[in-house]
Amino acid sequence: MTTDEDDAPFPTWDPHDPRVEEAMREATLGDLQLVYNSSNYVFLTDLDHPVLGAGTGVYKPRRGEQPLHDFPDGLYEREIAAFELSRLLGWDLVPPTVERLGPHGVGSMQLFIDHDPNEHYFELRDRDALDEQFVRFALFDLIANNADRKGGHLILDPTGHVWGIDHGLCFHAQRKLRTVVWDYAGTGIPHAWLDDIRRVCALIEAEDDTTEAFRIRIASREIAALLRRCAAILEDPVLPEMYEDYRCVPWPMI
Repeated sequence: MTTDEDDAPFPTWDPHDPRVEEAMREATLGDLQLVYNSSNYVFLTDLDHPVLGAGTGVYKPRRGEQPLHDFPDGLYEREIAAFELSRLLGWDLVPPTVERLGPHGVGSMQLFIDHDPNEHYFELRDRDALDEQFVRFALFDLIANNADRKGGHLILDPTGHVWGIDHGLCFHAQRKLRTVVWDYAGTGIPHAWLDDIRRVCALIEAEDDTTEAFRIRIASREIAALLRRCAAILEDPVLPEMYEDYRCVPWPMI
């Protein structure tokens, strides 16, 4: 993604750098640029850190969230929970995301991933080399009960890694799955991924310290529902067909 003014890329940090999370909490924030095509207030912001230098973050303040009838306030916490769940699983799907204060109050700060916004899921799904990554996203969204997986929420970085963004509508206790990634229905889930799910569920059930950063972000009934979804996946490890009893595709689709 590039700026409109000079077509120069936004400065980015390596999302795999273990220093990034703390840097996003500590960095000085620069000018905010409103992202206009979002239903909630979302800002791109410059990040300035004494060690990592210039970077770019995506700031979603709680104060800018539109009230919803089926999700409680504090959607930014679900953004953080999605990152923490991805990390627990070891799947590296969600860019580093932390809580921090900004000019509009507390919210989530996610590392901006350099990408071409025209290369969304519908443009990328025919690339055979990306199939495994998309299958894993379909599984992750099933676990997280993602109610808003649009095509533009899957982005490709310059290294060929697919990242998922916009996870504010995840982890509801009721079935809410709405996604555009149905192309892989009927695909069997690899044993290694099932082992990851089994391991993380055991840690969550035991309230292991390694899961606290995830558990504090969602309600106990939502954690229980997640564990039930995981148990169903382990019992029948195949990606499901499209559901017929409710709308299972988001709108707009990109």
